[in-house]
Amino acid sequence: MGLRHTRDGSLSGLILEQNYLCRQRGSRGNLAEDEGEGEIADHGPPNALAGNWFRAVRLLPSGPRPHMSSAARRWLLRSADLPCKSPLMLIINDLTLRMAGRLLLDHASLTLPAGTKAGLVGRNGTGKTTLFKAITGDFPSETGSISLPKNTRIGQVAQEAPGTEEPLIEIVLKADVERQALLEEEKTATDPHRIAEIHTRLADIDAHSAESRAATILAGLGFDDAAQKRPASSFSGGWRMRVALAAVLFSEPDLLLLDEPTNYLDLEGTLWLENYVSKYPHTVLLISHDRDLLNRAVNSIVHLDQKKLTFWRGGYDQFERQLTEQRELQEKSRAKQEAQRKHMESFVERFRAKASKARQAQSRLKALEKLKPIAAVVNDTVRPFSFPEPVKTVASPIVALNGVNVGYTEGNPVLKKMTLRIDADDRIALLGANGNGKSTFAKLLAGRLKPETGSMTIAPGLKVAIFAQHQLDDLRPEESAYEHVRRLMPDAPEAKVRARVAQFGLSTEKMNTAAKDLSGGEKARLLMGLSAFEGPNLFILDEPTNHLDIDSRESLIHALNDFPGAVILISHDRHLLEATADRLWLVKDGAVNPYDGDLEDYKTLVTGVSSNRREQKEADKASKADRRREAAQRRAALEPLAKEIRATEALMDRIRKRIDLIEDELANPAVYEKDPSTATRLAKERSQLAHTLALNEDKWLAMSAEYEEGIAE
Repeated sequence: MGLRHTRDGSLSGLILEQNYLCRQRGSRGNLAEDEGEGEIADHGPPNALAGNWFRAVRLLPSGPRPHMSSAARRWLLRSADLPCKSPLMLIINDLTLRMAGRLLLDHASLTLPAGTKAGLVGRNGTGKTTLFKAITGDFPSETGSISLPKNTRIGQVAQEAPGTEEPLIEIVLKADVERQALLEEEKTATDPHRIAEIHTRLADIDAHSAESRAATILAGLGFDDAAQKRPASSFSGGWRMRVALAAVLFSEPDLLLLDEPTNYLDLEGTLWLENYVSKYPHTVLLISHDRDLLNRAVNSIVHLDQKKLTFWRGGYDQFERQLTEQRELQEKSRAKQEAQRKHMESFVERFRAKASKARQAQSRLKALEKLKPIAAVVNDTVRPFSFPEPVKTVASPIVALNGVNVGYTEGNPVLKKMTLRIDADDRIALLGANGNGKSTFAKLLAGRLKPETGSMTIAPGLKVAIFAQHQLDDLRPEESAYEHVRRLMPDAPEAKVRARVAQFGLSTEKMNTAAKDLSGGEKARLLMGLSAFEGPNLFILDEPTNHLDIDSRESLIHALNDFPGAVILISHDRHLLEATADRLWLVKDGAVNPYDGDLEDYKTLVTGVSSNRREQKEADKASKADRRREAAQRRAALEPLAKEIRATEALMDRIRKRIDLIEDELANPAVYEKDPSTATRLAKERSQLAHTLALNEDKWLAMSAEYEEGIAE
């Protein structure tokens, strides 16, 4: 098919040109070079100057080029709506990766079509980040290969955030290496023919709109016009990481690798990124534990599980349903096969010695040998965790603010004229961009900041706990989780301390591991448990989901919904907020006010993009109030058991005190000198009490486990 010349950059001309480019691709999706078929390159060095349009122009038939506007040309280059039929972007074949002797991938394979937006999911520690390093050529494989189209540009967020004196906008603009090189060459070029080529190429890549595009990306990530002109060195590490993210998005690589990009974003930035990635014109591989991001921004899931890679079409919820169905089918098939195997083995055993049945028995034996066993489903379940109930109930309102101003320097309040009320069972999510004062408000509630003006009334006996990511540094690196809790329970028996640590969702092995050797998610669980250790009436959580995988986030949701006290949440995880918060407060322009809409309305406010998902969510999801009511009903039903647990604890305390008294007496030499029979009697009583204590500890552990299971249902 020839190219039809158009003078207006019409869609028909663009489609024809796109079709022509597709025909010029090699069988695996890359553009042909010098009229020949292209090649798939095993880790060929990415060429930042080789854009597809630049190479395509060299391949167009002779004759006049179709006229099209620069915007239309850019649409062609960036369009995800007109893909070639079957180009491949990434081919992983028989890949084995091992780190420090630990096997991460075992002969895994994956084919990723060009234009795919895939979420890479799997438990923490399974090797997702290591796989990214292997794709970029920064980690060696033990076996197998990773293949990419020749000259593929790979982009990922730099490990070190920029900290130079350059303005943010300049840092982002320089990420487009080709544009930067052409502009530099333009300054010194003298050959008129070459100057014309440079100008043509700059027009082809739409260089004139670069500043506008860079500014739009920076604005989406939270930088206003004034901030974009400030040097990177004036921002904190988290904000610099946003600049690094903006730079890689602006460069528009052919393969975009994003590793937990929302960890340094607020909810507003996350909502913007979700919308941006969903429309990204090239291939994306995204590591994330954010369920909403994985449902809305990507169109497929790559599951890293049992050291293998599996490709699933659809978002995360669809993947989860399909995986559950597949595992149920696998278990049924395995059970059926086991029954078949036992029947055949029984037949062989009964009749192999009978001449009349020997042939049939031999046939069954051969069939048995050919029967390929179906593997059992491995359910690597996450241990649930829970927060202790408030030691003492307090009446509402637990906090009342009236005309409160608060800040860090006198006369310069961050938040002003706050008149708000928090009740004993409130679940409040704080909305608003980072820097607007959400953490300041949390510190006020936690007593770490005092009101400058106005009044703040706190209910008598109110206990407040706060969890924030920066507190991870407060953990003692050489101490285990058990030792952290032991310091808070110096007189408690070991069984009780270990039971308390188990409430953090840590296994026996992990509770004895030094904090420095725990994963980020395990440290977060430990710190959350320590923060709420004394049973607060008000629990404030500032970005609690960082470092938690999806299953751990679900456990956190259950723990918060079962917690009977008040909760204040700051989080970029929309799924967490939707599943736990009953009220939304917006922190903006120096004020904190109730937000009348829901999170879908807030997303529209932030991104300007509306969604039709709300009705579906309302139909599919039970209300949060119902879930909390059910949790309260479970607690009420389990109250007799809880009462018996408390009685057993009191009995064990009495027994321990009596044992301590006996041991004090037996430590006195006079007892043995005056009346040896008394010493014998005391020793016998101590032995009996120790036996009784052991029985009651076993009983207490069993009842506690039953109670926890009942609460978790």
